[in-house]
Amino acid sequence: MAVHREYALAPAGATLRLGRTARLMGILNVTPDSFSDGGRFDAVPAALVQARHMLAEGADIIDIGGESTRPGAEEVSAADELARVLPAIAALRADGIVAPISIDTYKAEVAERAVAAGATIINDVYGLQREPDLAAVAATTRTPLVLMHWDKARDTGRDVLAAMARYFEVTLAIADKAGVTRESIVLDPGFGFAKSLSENYEILRRLPELLALGFPVLVGTSRKSMIGKLLDVPADERLAGTVATSVLGYAAGAHVFRVHDIRPNRDALRIAEAALYGPQQ
Repeated sequence: MAVHREYALAPAGATLRLGRTARLMGILNVTPDSFSDGGRFDAVPAALVQARHMLAEGADIIDIGGESTRPGAEEVSAADELARVLPAIAALRADGIVAPISIDTYKAEVAERAVAAGATIINDVYGLQREPDLAAVAATTRTPLVLMHWDKARDTGRDVLAAMARYFEVTLAIADKAGVTRESIVLDPGFGFAKSLSENYEILRRLPELLALGFPVLVGTSRKSMIGKLLDVPADERLAGTVATSVLGYAAGAHVFRVHDIRPNRDALRIAEAALYGPQQ
């Protein structure tokens, strides 16, 4: 029995089919202070090499971020964020990379200029609730949105999935008002963002409840503290835990997996697909 609903996301110039075949979003942080790889790819040549490496290993999307969202990270201005991400986007496009590029930002100005430079998906960790004007950017440019749950003020005594559903009601209302089509939205439960260790695993276990809202779902657990705390390992030793969470998320029906390490996740997800649906000939 199929567990994956079929969707068609439409980044500029392409149609990205979401369904039984897992899609990999490769993380490319052009920041000096990201929790796992800060400073490794903040120079354009290194970013380009890493993007090419991830695509060669099977990435479907390259997600470029210019501001760290790790706990305790300082916010950066739109100008500083743009100075980091625009050269990277331009370099990837100039090098002939045609794969969808996602801009990881909650700032409307950054999103607008990144899309003009060649980004084709917007990934907003605040689900339009930090800068609602970002929805108008997406609607005007017809750019798909990944919208994440990150509610620092929620009542932690209430059911986390119920709170998430209420949060996304607000997010979707903002999107609807701006003219964003529902077919262009992917939801992200925001693993590790204002969630306890037990809540993260509860969300993973109950992903079908989020999928019941009728949108494709992105799972982003790569190297996060929900793995490190459980296994008592540093960020660079969390690959096995990441792969396990990717497979569990896929088995629950998720569609997109935002990861640092493409090939191990790709291989594991292909095995999971074969187990659920049979090997593709």
